[in-house]
Amino acid sequence: MIMDDIGTNVISSWGPQFFDNRTRFRLWAPNQRNVKLSLDGDHPMTRLQEGWFELEIDGQPFGSPYGFVLDDGRVIADPASHQQQSDVLGLSLLADPKAYTWQNPQWNGRPWHETVICEVHVGTFTSEGTFSAAAAKLRHLADIGVTAVELLPLAQFPGKRGWGYDGVLQYAPHAAYGTPDELKAFVDAAHGLGLMVFLDVVYNHFGPEGNFLGQYAAEFFRDKHNDWGQEIAFEQRPVRQYFIENALYWLEEFRFDGLRFDAVNEVKDESSLHVLEEIPAAIRKRITGRHVHLMIENPPNGTDLLVDGLFDADWNDGFHHVVHRIVTDQTSGMFEKFADEPFGILRKIMSEGYADAGETTISKDRPASASLQPTSFIHFLQNHDQIGNRPLGDRLHTNIDEQTHRSLTAMLLLSPQIPLLFMGETYKDNTSFHFFTDYTGELATIIRDSRAPEAENFGGYPEGFSADDIPDPNAESTFLGSKIDWAQSDTQEGQAWSDWLRRLLDIRRELIVPHLPNAPENSGRILEAPDRCVFVDWTLGDITLQLRLNLSETDISLGSDLGRRIWPEPEEDARDILSTNSVGFYVKDRFD
Repeated sequence: MIMDDIGTNVISSWGPQFFDNRTRFRLWAPNQRNVKLSLDGDHPMTRLQEGWFELEIDGQPFGSPYGFVLDDGRVIADPASHQQQSDVLGLSLLADPKAYTWQNPQWNGRPWHETVICEVHVGTFTSEGTFSAAAAKLRHLADIGVTAVELLPLAQFPGKRGWGYDGVLQYAPHAAYGTPDELKAFVDAAHGLGLMVFLDVVYNHFGPEGNFLGQYAAEFFRDKHNDWGQEIAFEQRPVRQYFIENALYWLEEFRFDGLRFDAVNEVKDESSLHVLEEIPAAIRKRITGRHVHLMIENPPNGTDLLVDGLFDADWNDGFHHVVHRIVTDQTSGMFEKFADEPFGILRKIMSEGYADAGETTISKDRPASASLQPTSFIHFLQNHDQIGNRPLGDRLHTNIDEQTHRSLTAMLLLSPQIPLLFMGETYKDNTSFHFFTDYTGELATIIRDSRAPEAENFGGYPEGFSADDIPDPNAESTFLGSKIDWAQSDTQEGQAWSDWLRRLLDIRRELIVPHLPNAPENSGRILEAPDRCVFVDWTLGDITLQLRLNLSETDISLGSDLGRRIWPEPEEDARDILSTNSVGFYVKDRFD
């Protein structure tokens, strides 16, 4: 859709459009003299202004393969393909946007403060690795108290298996997972269970294989590179349109409830209106009448994207890093900055948000993170990055004692920040999760060689292990070995853990969530605490929520300034004594 300066829809510019029993095809190819549509033969397209080529045909031949023929005779997929015949190197398929009949059209989403996320990689969430198989597992999440599923990127990427962060065709759901209609059925099933569905989108680079945009639209990219590829030239209007329309496409066509924007610090834009301002503005203007939530991953910890309603929350890596540092004693790589005074850092993160002031993305203004509500931060003990980039792909609970793991999990789920669990965490799956791809040749070698320094950055190697023990990311066995084991959910241990999580999330829903919208700025307050303890109070409207964490080797007397204890249960236990490796939560009525 061509957009005006404030995101008003004029006409769709990328991808096929359907109207009056006709179909329009368009391609931005300023570096080409002639472009043809390949659809049951080759058909010359008309060159328009600014490098656009266009052709309208009679009929709407849904299911037909098509592509574009460039000057050199190469046939490429539509960069805004809605469905691929096979992979990124194959032809596109003309998908019918109205073929699926929605079963829950009345779904309007859920408010942000109710969010409890489970992050899911479709390919390893089930043995089948499909949208349809994943839909059958959603009830387990809903029954525990999860309210949102967040899918790793789905945009068609090279090969059949991968994490999805090397997407090439941003509009096409990855063919190995299923069809667009099967993705819609997954979202529909989630909505029927009261679950929101979020999608991770990658707007900072394209994957290294199958991306031909630079050959026919060199202006799509800058001359600079980031850690993953060539920077995208968002200053070009057709480029901005591509991504603005893409965000709207996922939210409207598939009825996703929100998007998580990957590594926004690598989205470089020197326009007067940054694309990270324009995309949210277009979404807020276009989609009304239902809840849509926008999240970011912003490693520099800038708060400017979280003010004025641009984005709802940021993945707060600092919470994970400092907790991991505390309970594993790992201080190399990314954990080095948390080596000194980790409990002081954890206290600050829990009370204010970020560990440091951070760098801005779109503005020179830098509001303090304490000026944001706690729900502006998404916290997690594990996610795809923090497990999969470790040399052995091991999960946290396999490395620490059970009591400490329980205390950390309770802290995660009962604190006012938005909690995120990684798939399998709902029944304490022991399966490793690895980094995996599906490349061959030189690319496979480059990716394989990158694993050792990545592992060093994520805490290094356990004693007795080395880089030789890292599974080959391109081997199919690495992918297959990362599939979670649902049989563990039926074991006595798995069911007991799920029941325990359910009770925690019941408490969160009943006693904490109703007060979260009323949290003011600077709602967190650090209290003096013994060594290896964290005492934080949050003002949440008419209550004070009190966290008391003790990771020391002795029992701690808490004193009398406590409200009603909501965790642990039962209430008759001595509430003013906090035993070693334990956590307590209390609620005090502020007007008593």
